[in-house]
Amino acid sequence: MAERKPYTTKTRQIILEYLKSQKAVTVSVADIEKYLKTEGIKVNTTTVYRYLDKLCAEHIVIKYPDLNSDKAVFQFAGEEKKCTEHLHLKCIRCDKVVHLDCDFMDEFKEHLYKDHGFRLHCSGDMLHGICQDCENKKISSPQS
Repeated sequence: MAERKPYTTKTRQIILEYLKSQKAVTVSVADIEKYLKTEGIKVNTTTVYRYLDKLCAEHIVIKYPDLNSDKAVFQFAGEEKKCTEHLHLKCIRCDKVVHLDCDFMDEFKEHLYKDHGFRLHCSGDMLHGICQDCENKKISSPQS
């Protein structure tokens, strides 16, 4: 039996395209609603959440807790759906997200399991810090 493709509406496609265009950062539902408004699209908040839930279930989008609020933020994961296999780093200043998909992660996972008896599952996991660009801006900015 052939795999069924998800039902796609124009609004879902526009939300997905927006998430793709912002794939280096996380976005909130408010960000998405603001974008849709600038595009002249009226949609209620429940509909946005419903589309995001479906995209998360399809592993096209990743949902993270927002450190600054009790709400969630979202990021485009891509069609390759490999974001559940590695951790993510998020800059607390510029919101940039880095995918930690280097070979070191395999060593780290192995270390955790062998030395600590803990198997790491990376789905939706994010570490927070300051990226090098923001750190360099702080160093190079004039002192007041």
